[in-house]
Amino acid sequence: MKNAIIYIAIFLSGRLAFCQSKPIGIDTTEIINVGGIKQVFSIKGKDVTKPVLLYLHGASGSDYSLIGNADKLTSKLQKHFVVVLWDQREYGKTFQLNKSPEPLTVGLLVNDTKEVVDYFLKTFNRKKLYIAAHSMGCVMGIYMAQEYPERLYALIEMSPPVNGIASQKIGLAMLKKHFKKKHNDRAIRELATIKLPARDFESLFTKYVWQTEYDGEHISDTLRAKIKPMMKQWMETSAASLSNEVFEMNFLKQFLSLQCPVYFFVGRKDYMTNATVCEKYYKKLKAPKKQLFWFEKSAHGIPDSEPELMQEIIITKILPETQY
Repeated sequence: MKNAIIYIAIFLSGRLAFCQSKPIGIDTTEIINVGGIKQVFSIKGKDVTKPVLLYLHGASGSDYSLIGNADKLTSKLQKHFVVVLWDQREYGKTFQLNKSPEPLTVGLLVNDTKEVVDYFLKTFNRKKLYIAAHSMGCVMGIYMAQEYPERLYALIEMSPPVNGIASQKIGLAMLKKHFKKKHNDRAIRELATIKLPARDFESLFTKYVWQTEYDGEHISDTLRAKIKPMMKQWMETSAASLSNEVFEMNFLKQFLSLQCPVYFFVGRKDYMTNATVCEKYYKKLKAPKKQLFWFEKSAHGIPDSEPELMQEIIITKILPETQY
């Protein structure tokens, strides 16, 4: 029944194009079987004849719903694309519906993404679509660009985790230098306990505390006591295991040549997936078209901190260069 909504909208948009002054839009939620479980999608667009854009979210808590943030992140995009928003397995509405029977891995999510791309290309009778990905979602996006470039008009990578180990080294050195200048003995002492690459909980928690302090938000001992058990509990989940797998990746070795246009959105203040590491990768990458856009006010969370600029660049810079 839900599929029928989409098919009818597409049919009508084609048959009635010449007698309709107003484009036919779409705004629906679908539950689709992907990778053996039910997964939830929101499809929004003012005109169903526009190109399809699949948005891949990053890692967060299981209560995070990309669908719940649809209008904040894509209200402008919906005028120029049919935007597909997906709460991936173990997230948001999909997590509420059913849990993943398998632990999260890069391979599992890449296979899910392949199914999703094929499904929406077939549903909307298209040969290609756009992918806009943030953080962890960039991993699935870049695998699509590597394995199925003929299915993509362009890949948009926002805060991609290019090389987690390199980012961690740069970030730790920066923190040590900063707090040494500040004569913060506690920070110096605790940061010295971190051994790279940091995989154990205590190292990761210590880095989180002092990175947050560096970013201007003080974490008191009381707040530490509240946050620590929550982070420790998260470390025992498959989502944490997935984050470690992503952390071990190195785009500079795995994805040095791609056969579709690739665009990078990088926060000038991003120390999590370090901006300088991403810039280095961008310069070395070979692609038919490529461009890097700096977000001067952003750290890692570009979609949340500068959603208007994010959408404006996609609409005014990327879409005209990759017209379908």
